[in-house]
Amino acid sequence: MSETRPYFAHESAYIDDGCRIGAGTKIWHFSHVMSGAVIGERCNLGQNVVVSPDVVLGNNVKVQNNVSIYTGVILEDDVFCGPSMVFTNVINPRSHVVRKHEYRQTRVGRGASFGANCTVVCGHDIGKFAFIGAGAVVTKQVPDYALVVGNPGRIAGWMCECGIKLAGGATPPAKATCASCGLSYLTEGGALARKP
Repeated sequence: MSETRPYFAHESAYIDDGCRIGAGTKIWHFSHVMSGAVIGERCNLGQNVVVSPDVVLGNNVKVQNNVSIYTGVILEDDVFCGPSMVFTNVINPRSHVVRKHEYRQTRVGRGASFGANCTVVCGHDIGKFAFIGAGAVVTKQVPDYALVVGNPGRIAGWMCECGIKLAGGATPPAKATCASCGLSYLTEGGALARKP
């Protein structure tokens, strides 16, 4: 890492003035961080990643190759974005109509994961530790711990914080315990919550 900055940026990366990047973050080949972006500590941005103005990334966010994170997207700590996954920020884009004032926000909760080539239609929040499967298309809110697959995306199960699928189907189980790490969960208000 450079002595003049607390993060690493490959020589082919382009970092605009006016962005904030936390200590220990790594930005790799041909990536572009635009003015006004805020990136937390210990993040890793793969090759050909674009972070647009006013985007906020928490700490320890991993963004794989070929992902563009557009204005209006907020990623909390520990989010994983798989290769070539897509965020949108306008619901009805037209080349000849300017809609920058119509950007819709997408907030992604702590620890959520996105599989390769999935798409998140803007204006839909993703709950903490949710898991969006490869190629899925998210068209509505996603609750905490939900496993979403398909096009359009549908809840197909529930995930532990460690990334292992919990027993049960699309309806959150009354109680569940992870077979891998032993964390326990309960249903609260129709959604899954970690047992204290």
